[in-house]
Amino acid sequence: MKPSERLSKLPPYLFADLDRQKAAVRSLGKKVIDLSIGDPDLEPPVALVDALKTELSRKGVHRYPSYAGSVEFRNACAKWLLSRHGAKVDGEKEVLALIGTKEGIGHMILGMIDPGDVVLVPSPGYPMYIQATALAGGTAHLMPVTKETNFLPEFDAIPKGALKKAKLMFLNYPNNPTSAVATRECFEKAIALAKEHGFLVCHDAAYIEISSGTTRPPSILSLPDAKDAAVEFHSFSKTFCACGWRLGFVAGNSEALRALGHIKENMDSGVFTAIQRAMIYAMEELEGHIAGLCSIYASRRQSFSKNLERMGFRVFHSDASFYIWAELPEKQGSIEFCKKLLERTAVAATPGIGFGRYGEGYVRFSLTVPTEELEEAATMMAKL
Repeated sequence: MKPSERLSKLPPYLFADLDRQKAAVRSLGKKVIDLSIGDPDLEPPVALVDALKTELSRKGVHRYPSYAGSVEFRNACAKWLLSRHGAKVDGEKEVLALIGTKEGIGHMILGMIDPGDVVLVPSPGYPMYIQATALAGGTAHLMPVTKETNFLPEFDAIPKGALKKAKLMFLNYPNNPTSAVATRECFEKAIALAKEHGFLVCHDAAYIEISSGTTRPPSILSLPDAKDAAVEFHSFSKTFCACGWRLGFVAGNSEALRALGHIKENMDSGVFTAIQRAMIYAMEELEGHIAGLCSIYASRRQSFSKNLERMGFRVFHSDASFYIWAELPEKQGSIEFCKKLLERTAVAATPGIGFGRYGEGYVRFSLTVPTEELEEAATMMAKL
């Protein structure tokens, strides 16, 4: 039995190997402090869990849900975008519920590109953009995001040939893995370029609510003409510490949403109605939870960043996301460093090369473990 040829087009999945390495260390009886994965250790608000319990008892809630999401949920998302980010969308026509943004990103690519089309992808960046492009038969053109540009794309450096064939451009701010925050000017340039060349900008805003800065990271949909050429993906996984609930939404260009929705109708299903209803409650009643969450991550970031700098790491300073992007103290491969770190200290981190070639020389640390474990990790790393 032979699997499909399309699987051979996928790049090696570095994180699977990292999981094997962590398992090997644990098999020796060692406790691994895992700073390699962005899975919040904090629990969802108690009131949100209680809301879900209530919704589970409602009649009819266990029937098939709408592919697009309930009208009530989509309107709540539209209200959320307006109140939190000043972005105005029509909940019934310009919002679509998602079983997590990862599903939405993959289906958007499948619904928008044909074999041979180009997708403009940031590097370093979320690996899903390249993987889904490969599975759809497209070609990923890397846009370097480096410390010289504060990890923002240099749009003027994109070759004309790539722009001519481009169907999609992915942006991701606050950024995973770098934690960089985009400027409005960055989004304005992206929209102008998209209109000039006829492609769609897909902004992955999964971490937009995780920021302790004095101003919130901007939404691309807050630009007056953004819906002409852009969509934005939002996730509740990080915002309400509910990764396992698998709920997000995409908003913006209605034509692109119809294409994504058509893929969902044929290959997917809708989000469990009880979860949608519980999250409506969260959006309407639990906005205050976010400030406390961001304060915890800010405290962890400040403390762990100082420890890393004492060890010689060059830390990219940011108020957003729950990641720290750090340049290695010495010129060395990020895979080799992370393997040595895990074997000698039982601290797991993610090598920058796992996010693309322009991530080499860096390591991403996740702040999603208890504060005392971060302090323990710093103590162990200092002995390396």
